[in-house]
Amino acid sequence: MCYNGFMAKKKLFTIDELRNLSAEEVIDKMQHENYSLLNTLGAEKLRKEMVPVGKACNAAINYFFSTTGPKKDPVKHAQAARRKLVKILSKLTPGSYEGMPHDQKNGLVVGFNHPSLGEIARILLMKVDIMGEKPMYFPVNLPWYEALAPNYDRIKKLGIIITPTITPATWGKIGLKEGTELYEHANRLKHDFRDVYTKISHDGVKNGGVIFVAPSATRQATVFKTKAVYDKKEDIIPTMSVLALKLYQDKDIKCDFLPMAVLPPENYKRGLNFRKKYKLIPGEMMTADEIKKKYFKTKNPKRLEGFDYDFHMCIAKKLPKKFWY
Repeated sequence: MCYNGFMAKKKLFTIDELRNLSAEEVIDKMQHENYSLLNTLGAEKLRKEMVPVGKACNAAINYFFSTTGPKKDPVKHAQAARRKLVKILSKLTPGSYEGMPHDQKNGLVVGFNHPSLGEIARILLMKVDIMGEKPMYFPVNLPWYEALAPNYDRIKKLGIIITPTITPATWGKIGLKEGTELYEHANRLKHDFRDVYTKISHDGVKNGGVIFVAPSATRQATVFKTKAVYDKKEDIIPTMSVLALKLYQDKDIKCDFLPMAVLPPENYKRGLNFRKKYKLIPGEMMTADEIKKKYFKTKNPKRLEGFDYDFHMCIAKKLPKKFWY
């Protein structure tokens, strides 16, 4: 018996498939045909680390849909499932989010510090509770994505669109030998996944959707990776400026950026931290007009000098100093 693709043996991509399939086709096979890119790349251990959390999340999603109605009306069924989701999450993964925008007309990019998995559940709670029907776009690290992929369609019905990404930390852990054919195909997918996310994000915010993204691109205890980054002696990851440059290429996009500080509970762990309360604290909104006026120094800039650092500082200033670096 197969439980959402977990008990059935994962399928591997062939070299021909990696050579010829687009990133979208690879994603579709992970969602609907029980394929594992991680297993194909020799990183089954990374996938298995996320299986327990994935099973719990998928079981919860199935519960929300199977125990709510009316099932003959897909829209009302999804709304009922979202209400039940809020009720359960508020008990299991409580969080406060006073002051977060709930009637934003423009598209919105919310960037947050990422100390654990716990804030993801609290962000989900907040989104479903106060942001209503607005679609939510979330880049998800590949091990986490593969754990959720079997339930992608139901997650989407909750208004949450996830796309896979391969973070620098995960790429390092996969550890493919440079120069090999497998390395070349995986490296191509790493970049193409990013392009898929950018396109989906563009279409989403153009229609008033909300993007949630961690500038660190991985779990990290502090806002700035190191004191050297805070002191501007080492480069900062340009996650937010790359996204801004991509989105603002479209002159019709009205998209604001919101720094959001995540304050985890005392003695938190890197996991979900059940029944412990997080605080999601909004910083000052950075509007599209303000960003363009301050950081777009030329007509078609290649980078936004200072934007990533300033964005990180907006998050840090909402937190105790121990979370800065």
